[in-house]
Amino acid sequence: MPSDLWNRAMHDAETGRLQEAIANVRMRQRLKPKDPEVTELLGLLLQRAGDLEQSLHYLQRGVELLPGEPIHHHNLATALLAAGRVQQAIDIWKRTLQMAPQLELAWMGLLNGYLEAGDSTKAIEAGERGLACTPDWPDLVANHATALERAGRLEEAIDALERFLERHPGEHLLRSNLLLLLNYTSRDRQRIRAEHDRFGASLPLAPAMANLTHGKAALTSGPHEPPAPADARAPLRIGVLSSDLRSHSVGFFVEAFMRERPTDVQLIAFSNAPPSASDPVMQRLRALSTRWHDVAALGDQALDALIRSEGLHLLLELNGHTAGGRLSALAGKPAPVIVSAIGYPNTTGLPSIDWRLVDSITDPEGSEAFCSERLMRLDPCFLCYTPPDAAPEPAMPPPDAAITFGSFNNASKIGPETVALWSRVLLAVPGSRLLLKSRNLGDPAACAALQRRFEQSGVPAERIEPLAFAKDRQHHLQLYERVHVALDTVPYNGTTTTCEALWMGVPVVTALGDRHAARVSASLLHAAGFPEWVANDADAFVRIATQLATDRSRLASLRGSMRSRLAASPLLDASGYAMRFHAALRQCWNLSCGAATR
Repeated sequence: MPSDLWNRAMHDAETGRLQEAIANVRMRQRLKPKDPEVTELLGLLLQRAGDLEQSLHYLQRGVELLPGEPIHHHNLATALLAAGRVQQAIDIWKRTLQMAPQLELAWMGLLNGYLEAGDSTKAIEAGERGLACTPDWPDLVANHATALERAGRLEEAIDALERFLERHPGEHLLRSNLLLLLNYTSRDRQRIRAEHDRFGASLPLAPAMANLTHGKAALTSGPHEPPAPADARAPLRIGVLSSDLRSHSVGFFVEAFMRERPTDVQLIAFSNAPPSASDPVMQRLRALSTRWHDVAALGDQALDALIRSEGLHLLLELNGHTAGGRLSALAGKPAPVIVSAIGYPNTTGLPSIDWRLVDSITDPEGSEAFCSERLMRLDPCFLCYTPPDAAPEPAMPPPDAAITFGSFNNASKIGPETVALWSRVLLAVPGSRLLLKSRNLGDPAACAALQRRFEQSGVPAERIEPLAFAKDRQHHLQLYERVHVALDTVPYNGTTTTCEALWMGVPVVTALGDRHAARVSASLLHAAGFPEWVANDADAFVRIATQLATDRSRLASLRGSMRSRLAASPLLDASGYAMRFHAALRQCWNLSCGAATR
């Protein structure tokens, strides 16, 4: 393929002209329909645009035109995986590796395919084979660590990332992966803060950031900076950057402030997820936005430029170090004030981010020492829950069912501390069972690792029931009909899972920890009106869970009344929350730019 065509197409795609790139390459492909490289390029661009059906057509055609080229097979398998055709993708990667055993891209693809299939053991093996070919490829190291985490080998995953970063300290994306995993542990808070600071230091800073004092608010002097409003009531242009403006946990918490925003506030969305006309949450949030940009195909510089072009006063960043985050695009401070909120339970470590929205329970006085941002406390709770549409009515388990505790949290949160705590509860209630639901639990290795932990704590494996999937959200919620009491994870609490359990009439018991991630459920329970289910220590956790589980009449009463109580609580008060949320953003703006608060 002529390098100028490839280079021009990729440059256009990464700088916001993806459709122009597709049109140019499509024209070339029509002129040369049997050119395998041009056909392949068109398929790759269509995949970036989210047109998987057309992408698969051209990538399959590229394989047919040049069947001996391993990269073409790899690209087809990647598109098949994106389309959910997992086993087909795995089979093609296997054949590709028979053709080219040293092709690290195919080992990476096979790893990803096995992860999607729920087989972390084979994913780990594929990662090891790939790393034997290319030991210093950060993307492969990161995905191999993900496979270790999915298999319940969290400490090994952390160790692998730390060892790589010792050799390559500037790999900021890999460090971001490490930071997310550290939230699952009880490592020293100051050490975790230092690791976040290292992330911020690993990013190349734009000239406008060169004089920024770490952890302090500052304004850029770039050409797109809007003037400060004349007073605290002047209109604001607010950007919202996230990969989760869709059917995702974050999506269920952003709708309140988007739907109930003041009439003089403009919201410009920057969605870092593939566009989906079939996603109802994405479509609702798109309709609530003043303007919507799909930015997943943009490189960091292009995203920086797009954000600047909107002339924002303030940018909300909702990912932090979670999957799909774009912190590296914010290092140059493309908006005068940047606020991190909702999506990540810790500091970002990025000097260009001025504020984090928290509350007085998640981040009490003194928490500033563990944050690079200034804290804006949004009391009584930093979140507002939007319940799912058409949720089933709450129902109790059958009268003769064994007492069943439950947790539908990510299995990676069920570490040694959580297992030890829950085991005490199970042993205190003879004959009780524990129902666990997590995507990871479809993986035999993850299930085996979890059951071993419980057995080491004295709980036989037959008292633990792991589930991987419910076929849809309705069936997922209906599983709460089997749960008497939900148990929260430590030190990384549930968020959406806590709210869902409450909405389904199931009490949630949590333990108050020493950091934001370990205090989120306490904030939610206080806002919902159930502070008595927040334990100050492990003994209290066991006592509260045991008392709830053995009082079936009280559980039945709660099951019938909790939803109406929740609907009338601050946790679901969208109007009140939106008013506080936008007032907090206004205060962030005023304090950051020195305007007098009125």
